[in-house]
Amino acid sequence: MSAAVPLLQLRGFSVAYGAVEALHQVDLDVHEGEIVTVIGPNGAGKTTLLNAAMGLLPSRGTLAVAGEVVPRPSVERMVARQVALVPEKRELFGEMSVEDNLLLGGFARWRRGDRTQRARMEEVYAIFPRLRERRTQMAATLSGGERQMLAIGRALMAKPRLLMLDEPSLGLAPLIVREVLQTVARLRDAGVSVLLIEQNARAALHIADRGYVLEMGAIALHGAADALLHDRRIIDTYLGMGGRKPPEAAAAN
Repeated sequence: MSAAVPLLQLRGFSVAYGAVEALHQVDLDVHEGEIVTVIGPNGAGKTTLLNAAMGLLPSRGTLAVAGEVVPRPSVERMVARQVALVPEKRELFGEMSVEDNLLLGGFARWRRGDRTQRARMEEVYAIFPRLRERRTQMAATLSGGERQMLAIGRALMAKPRLLMLDEPSLGLAPLIVREVLQTVARLRDAGVSVLLIEQNARAALHIADRGYVLEMGAIALHGAADALLHDRRIIDTYLGMGGRKPPEAAAAN
């Protein structure tokens, strides 16, 4: 896999807010068929990384999609290259039905002449059966877990090759977190690569292929997810166990 051209490649990727540098010289790859997670403390720059990679923030350095450098990344250019972002706040239209929210997710494809939205919606319903049950319900009346499923489903309507997820477990009960992240893991089987920002480092590393640790805007560590799960620095700092029990025992609880 490492020899293939990355689906997403960042090199020397930096973002500044005025004189303050929020991201410094980040190198990151996501390959076809991978889930890659970025973990780190609050304020490390994780959300900034996703927003800049999606073209929502100005950046310096190089961003390439499937080997093609994207000059001055913008949302339009990234969407055209089949990249989608599910932001932390989900940004659903609360007074619209589940089905209408999904249709809006496919609007850019419809505008380009693609008329397969209904077929794509059936694929999304197959991934999230609960959305089919709630399809006529207003988005504002859904539970937290259902709103997150709808946000991911709406992004999937654009048929992305790469889906970027910002804190999908935020504010959800532990059982719902497990359900949402298991669904994220299944997206890989459906041919969608994922770049995942997640506060629950242990859960993220369990479903990811590889991980990066972002600290103070720079990559401090990266490697195979399983290796990071067993790295003493990660265990002590991010998994909250302080050496009391190994990751295997914690995962079994």
